Formats: sequence, C-alpha cells, structure tokens
Amino acid sequence: RRMRGIDRFPALRTVVSRAFVAMAASAGRTFCVDPFCIRQFEDDSYSGTRLAPVSITEFEDHINTLWDAGKVKLVDGYAPFCKHLFIPNFTPARGSCLEITSENEHLLRSGYEARTEQELPVLVRWFPADSVQEPPVAKYLDVILYSREQIVKEAAAMGRTDEQSEPWGIISIKAQDADFELPMQPITMLRNTLVEEGGSGVSLDRDKYMASVDFWKGHATIK
Repeated sequence: RRMRGIDRFPALRTVVSRAFVAMAASAGRTFCVDPFCIRQFEDDSYSGTRLAPVSITEFEDHINTLWDAGKVKLVDGYAPFCKHLFIPNFTPARGSCLEITSENEHLLRSGYEARTEQELPVLVRWFPADSVQEPPVAKYLDVILYSREQIVKEAAAMGRTDEQSEPWGIISIKAQDADFELPMQPITMLRNTLVEEGGSGVSLDRDKYMASVDFWKGHATIK
C-alpha cells in the first residue's frame, strides 16, 4: 500500500508529533518557568530568592491565572525582549539583599561564582545568611520574563535546544518590597553583553550601569 503525506517521512512525523504534544500541553498558557529559573524552586543552596515549598506548577498556574483575569500587566524591561510582572508575594520568599552599614560590612564575603556550568565565573560578594538577621517576607515578587524568540536565540548560542513553547519564559523571580524594578547588578549587565557566555547580547548602557553601581555599592545579597 502506498504511503501518503507525512507517513512517507518517519523522522518528520516524529518531529511534528513532538511539536503537537508540546503545543497541546501549553495550550492557553502565556507563561512558563524557564529551566534557568528552576534552581529557585529546587536548589537549597541558591543565593537569591527561593520559592519552595511552592512548586513550579503551582507558580505557573498562579501567574497564568492572574494574567487571564487581567490582574497583571507587562512592564518594559531593559530590552524589548524583556518584560516584568509585579505581583503581591504569595510565597514564603524573603528579601534577598541587605543594605551595607558600618555595623555589618565586616560580615561581607566574596568569591568567584557562575550561575550555570556554561557561564564564566565572576567575582561576587554577599552576606552569609547565618550571620545577619533574617529579612521579613517580601511584599512583592518581580517576575522577570524573556520572549520565546530571545530564549531560543540564547539556547542556540549555548549549544542547547529550547523545548518550551509558551510566548514568555520566566527566567528569574525576585522577592522585594517595591512594586517596580530594582537595579540589575553591574556584573549581570556586563555579562549580558556576552551572548556566547550566557548573556543576552544587549549592549551596555552607561547611565543604567552607573545607576546600578550607585545602588549595589551600598547593598549586597544574602545567601
């Protein structure tokens, strides 16, 4: 019996089938947690905002429900492909940075760290969590989004394949007491200029960089 259409090409049939499954799974969803952000749910040693015991599925469901109900809006980020959602904190997440004072500056630690195995380590500083008073539960969450097109671009540059299909990927979540964007760390802005090393390929904006320095010279993360 003669095979017709896509049945004549088994490999193509497999690709189409997988794509259909992915589209069906994310049907009606606008946001999903990107693999880069999974550490904030599952890595107890992560130094930034940790969301546990809230699961990835619970977080995605909450964000998509708020969006579908018209209770949140996209806020422009540092580049056209970057957006933010500022929402009331519904998790136990606490603030993850502290102002540096003469009383606590001796507690600061520094070291070289990379966020992923593909990235180059950079010098960072922090307050050890067991040496400072635990901050209160944050009032808001800054949900940072990248467009699907940008995520695909960065994945390709790092030799990875993007297997998600929602229009927006949640690439980071910051617990904070302000419902607006706090300055990105200077080293993150520099790293973003190097797409082959895990950045987004955005050129450095000197004015924004200096504003970042002005904030972070007086603050440090807690981990």
